[in-house]
Amino acid sequence: MNKFYFCLILLFLSSAINGHEFNPAHLVINEKEDFKYDVTWMYPIRNLGPVSLSLPKDCESNSIEAFQESKYLTEKISMQCTNSIKGKSIFINGLSILNDALVTIKFLNGERFEGLVSLKDSKLTIPKEAQVFPTGYFALGIEHLIGGPDHLLFVFGLLFIVFGWQNLIKTITAFTLAHSITLGLSVFEIVSLPSITIEALIALTIIYLALEISEDKEKNRTPWIMAFAFGLLHGFGFAGALSEIGIANEQLLLSLLFFNIGIEIGQLIMIPIFLIIIWLLQKVKLNFSVTKLSSYAIGGMGSFWLIERVLGIF
Repeated sequence: MNKFYFCLILLFLSSAINGHEFNPAHLVINEKEDFKYDVTWMYPIRNLGPVSLSLPKDCESNSIEAFQESKYLTEKISMQCTNSIKGKSIFINGLSILNDALVTIKFLNGERFEGLVSLKDSKLTIPKEAQVFPTGYFALGIEHLIGGPDHLLFVFGLLFIVFGWQNLIKTITAFTLAHSITLGLSVFEIVSLPSITIEALIALTIIYLALEISEDKEKNRTPWIMAFAFGLLHGFGFAGALSEIGIANEQLLLSLLFFNIGIEIGQLIMIPIFLIIIWLLQKVKLNFSVTKLSSYAIGGMGSFWLIERVLGIF
């Protein structure tokens, strides 16, 4: 009976996170003349319902055009203000847990500001002081890791085939190094692959990982090699969010660095939580192997995503 309930819980969890990707919205405001701005508002049409954008109150805005581009609906807006928008607020309502909004503002004097609007905090006040670092990409990196169920599931599965702290450090370091390499290659447009193909291949890595877990070998393991190889694919997946919404060319290296640091912080937040969950499950007296059933659940979710994403190609 315990086995039945455990499988039921895993089935519920897999259906709850089946296809929801982390696709951030992006609001770009460019000052072209004194107090005159070109606004580009991009938001994903798949995971969001009605989204309302409220620009500063003393500004007059007119929608110029709206069109769909890939997963995003893009709206071009012309905005005329009586004075600078510094110190004023922007509201974005209707976001979801997996869909924050990155706000990028470029001023006429070369200053720029980047911030993040979320479901919990729909208000963003533009600071009067100049921003030095693109911290918005740091928060976006954390949200992207925590909001990406396939990346999280892969990291969770890795913990089942790692034995000892030394191997854990090697494995996580290899995964980090690998996805950092392909993240950079993708953002700098040195290597470019279709995002939907990458998503399908990431699902395939999860299935392979589930097979590794089910074999239950405790000797001659080199999980860091697999973590590095598959981390290269996951790096392209991480780059997908940036490729869709765009990244500031003026601060490309800094934006990429802060985004990657955010991913690592998100990873470091989740790993102890996963280890505690695995430890608790192993301490509880159950009538079945937690490792075996976890491999089935991970493989099942990976298979579901693979089928869903392959069908999305056609």
